[in-house]
Amino acid sequence: MGLWLAQTPPGVEALADSTSDVTGLVNALIVLLLVATVVALITRRLRIPYVVGLVLAGLCLTPSVLPGSVGLNAEVILNLFLPILIFEAAINTDISRLRSTIKPIALIAGPGVVLAAMITAALLQWGLGLATITAAAIGVILTITDTVSVIAAFRTVPVPPRLATIVEGESLFNDGTALVLLGIITTVHGQGSFTVWEGLQQMIIAFVGGGVLGLGLGYLCVGLFQQLDDALSNILLTVAVSLGTFQIGHEIGVSSAIAVVVAGLVIGELGFRQTSASTKVTLLNFWEYAGFGVNTFIFLLVGIEVDPGVLLKTIPAALFVVLAYQTGRVLTTYPLLYLLGFCDRPLPLRWQHVLILGNVKGSLSMALALSLPADLPGRSQVVALVFSTVLVSLVGQGLTLPWLVKRLRLTAPSATKQRLETLQLNLIAAKAGQQELAALLRSGSLPKNLYEELFAAYQAQIASADRDLREFYNQRTLNDAHLEDQSHLDGLRRRLYLAEKGAVNDALRKGLLSESTSQSYVRALNEKLLALKDD
Repeated sequence: MGLWLAQTPPGVEALADSTSDVTGLVNALIVLLLVATVVALITRRLRIPYVVGLVLAGLCLTPSVLPGSVGLNAEVILNLFLPILIFEAAINTDISRLRSTIKPIALIAGPGVVLAAMITAALLQWGLGLATITAAAIGVILTITDTVSVIAAFRTVPVPPRLATIVEGESLFNDGTALVLLGIITTVHGQGSFTVWEGLQQMIIAFVGGGVLGLGLGYLCVGLFQQLDDALSNILLTVAVSLGTFQIGHEIGVSSAIAVVVAGLVIGELGFRQTSASTKVTLLNFWEYAGFGVNTFIFLLVGIEVDPGVLLKTIPAALFVVLAYQTGRVLTTYPLLYLLGFCDRPLPLRWQHVLILGNVKGSLSMALALSLPADLPGRSQVVALVFSTVLVSLVGQGLTLPWLVKRLRLTAPSATKQRLETLQLNLIAAKAGQQELAALLRSGSLPKNLYEELFAAYQAQIASADRDLREFYNQRTLNDAHLEDQSHLDGLRRRLYLAEKGAVNDALRKGLLSESTSQSYVRALNEKLLALKDD
């Protein structure tokens, strides 16, 4: 009996080690959450970007301080964190506004990424003496922008909504372009040769296949939304679709990032229409928390992963790398957006400055550096250089970006616009409340007398807001030349024109209209859209 007790049963030691690892990981996560909370308080007091504070806090932490083994894992970031961040951004994107900005987004996130990567790679090969394949990989890795830092700057300084849409849209799609390009570079490194035609084929398959996959799974999710109106079930469904779409795209060889973007856009535009207001709010809140939490851990881990000693040694090279990728950005963005003026509304020069200044690097660049092949020439030095460059970019550009955006004076505060938004807020909130009341009545959760009482209260609020809005627009008609801000009405007209254009094109596809009849009408709508001012 004593001998039996003295012997360790098979697997018990492994189970104990596994339990110890999990306990250490949980304790490390608790420490990171506490650090993030403290950083949030300090950055709010000092009025500096939250992500910059997280990176600096991570620099002060060392792996030995944490009670568990925590680090920046490329597989976790690419397969878990990246789909969450892309999906969260996609479901919050206004498709009507995205359509009106698709040309500048496509130019910057498509040809812009390719050209900027080529210029950056050439400068790195010349200035740092890197091998061609290594310089090409770094050039692609550093074309990805970190939209979190830019949007954080936009929250402190008012910017035109169209500019914010371009920044967010570029970040959505340039991740997919960069991942496809890096896949091609990895293939070239593995095979030793690669033709231009093979590269074009791979890009076409990746983008078209990713778009088709995203559409298919997005519409499948929309169909399931029609069967469910339970917030928790819908949360599980959207999580499964976001992560599953990415994995399926990876398995069949298409762009996983593009697939998740398209699925998120379809679900955000169509799926949320099938749910009640309360379920939609719950879904959006969940994904906002998920995106915020993922970014919090990523930027803390960025600081933890960077060795201060290595950072100091590589700062001169990192500054050259920043200069190189900014040069690539300048030499592609300005010319491409100049050409844009011949086929679409030109972007103001100050907006283009923001697109250059907002070229901040983030965690995805570091994850891609970690995912480089082990036999790539100078891989360890490349990883250290990319880490240092990202840190310099986050701290240097991240701290100065709000000040630079403010100096550009992109928009001026308008009392008229604030008044209009207040009136709209009352009307939108009251109508949403009425819709939710109707859903509660249909489900039997609300008695008829209480429904009528609450409905009447909302109806009074709607009538009051509607009367105030009517007076506001009547005053605008009488004093059109004296309004401080006309951009809101241009935004309304844009949405209406886009809705008309979409309906006409849909009828054309279904054969309800002939092309000769609809062509002139669509051309007139396009002219009206081009005539509208930037909002």
